[in-house]
Amino acid sequence: MSQPTQAVIFDLDGVLTDTAELHYQSWQWLMDEMGIPFDRQRNEALRGLSRTESLETILGDKSSEFTAEQKAEIARRKNDDYLSRAMKMTPADLLPGAGELLNELRRRGILIAVASSSRNAEAVLDRLQIRPLLDVLVDGNDVPNSKPNPRVFLEAAERLGVPPARCVVVEDAASGVAAARAAGMRVVGIGPAERVGRAHRIKPAIADLPADELLELPEA
Repeated sequence: MSQPTQAVIFDLDGVLTDTAELHYQSWQWLMDEMGIPFDRQRNEALRGLSRTESLETILGDKSSEFTAEQKAEIARRKNDDYLSRAMKMTPADLLPGAGELLNELRRRGILIAVASSSRNAEAVLDRLQIRPLLDVLVDGNDVPNSKPNPRVFLEAAERLGVPPARCVVVEDAASGVAAARAAGMRVVGIGPAERVGRAHRIKPAIADLPADELLELPEA
């Protein structure tokens, strides 16, 4: 029997909002300009990775052809383009069901955190206007170790003052699911089983995840 849930920790990209699409558009624009093959299939491999890790994954065997300074400039240009897209976001860009779930958890007195590898999470949350619903935000500026390292989730639990066993994570990436499990937390995977199959429960979308089911999630 699992411990009563006291806190829910959400990933941001692909769970609460589709910033994953904006990241894809920015990488696609930049790789087209550089003449490097990139498409939606290759983009799937970037879920849960930091900007630097994403660039290394995209470059692959070509990575050695670029200096550290050139890579830093590519990453900067990508981030600038992404931010220009993200700054156009509004509360309407919350994924269906996300706002309702956050409000229901808040109504029930459940602590809520967002734990994201992104360094731009705060700006996106401000555009979505959901910061008042969160107790804690931990992002790539706070924890340099990207998922599947569990540190970002452990940091969120520590700031919430809740033991890991009483936290449930909602994730859409294999690396995030692995990180949650490594942190000793229960995890709901959002998306196809081939991506989040190691989660304790799988849902197609956050709109398919009722609060009761989330809070009563048993151990695997």
